[in-house]
Amino acid sequence: MLIDLRRWLNRRYWFYSIVGLFAISSFYVQVAEYANSGPVAIAGTRTEQKVVALTFDHSWGNKFTPSILDTLKKNNLKVTFFIMGPWAQKYADVAKRMVDDGHEIGSHGYKHENYGDMTAEWVKEDIKKSHAQIKEATGVEPALIRPPNGHYSRRSLQATEEMGYKTIIWNADSLDWKNPGRDVIIDRVVKRLKPGAIILLHASDTPVQTAEALPILVEKIKAEGYQIVTVGELLTKYAENGVIRH
Repeated sequence: MLIDLRRWLNRRYWFYSIVGLFAISSFYVQVAEYANSGPVAIAGTRTEQKVVALTFDHSWGNKFTPSILDTLKKNNLKVTFFIMGPWAQKYADVAKRMVDDGHEIGSHGYKHENYGDMTAEWVKEDIKKSHAQIKEATGVEPALIRPPNGHYSRRSLQATEEMGYKTIIWNADSLDWKNPGRDVIIDRVVKRLKPGAIILLHASDTPVQTAEALPILVEKIKAEGYQIVTVGELLTKYAENGVIRH
């Protein structure tokens, strides 16, 4: 029997090429899994259910907070407020109202400086100071933190976890702090709605259109068939397929 040597060699070439590609792919999957191990910044959850977490960062002022709280209470909504320690201390009565109204309290740090630029020791001290002030003002010991400006590093994520906190970011940004207009804020959020999303808003004095936009935004979110929950609820009840890394 005559053997077509050229065809035989070509077949061997393709066979070993395919084997090699599988080996390389497997290697890169292992490397990716290793690189992604450890603490993560959570931007949302993977779920089939139509739920979203509404969150507010709060670092200074109290001009719009009462109106925001009134709107949430009127709609029987529970959301997550990420508050700074010094703010909680200065406006303890408002921080306490958040708790009394059933909202979840997370930390937004103490100095509002980028965690990703700091040492692990600095991050831990910032979290510790904020934690103490929030606890004193509200009686709550937060376990979630939104790092100032959403800025973090692998080092700060590790430090945050060692302090007993989960780092929460977002994947639906209203950009309300830019004051782009009430309707722009609403449209930006509605266009980014998806199951398991974490929505970023602000309750500080800088965004002057958020309080006005909130009632309409809540109505539109509900009209799209979504339920609004806290971040804690999102993580414990609506993360059947895991979390979304930022």
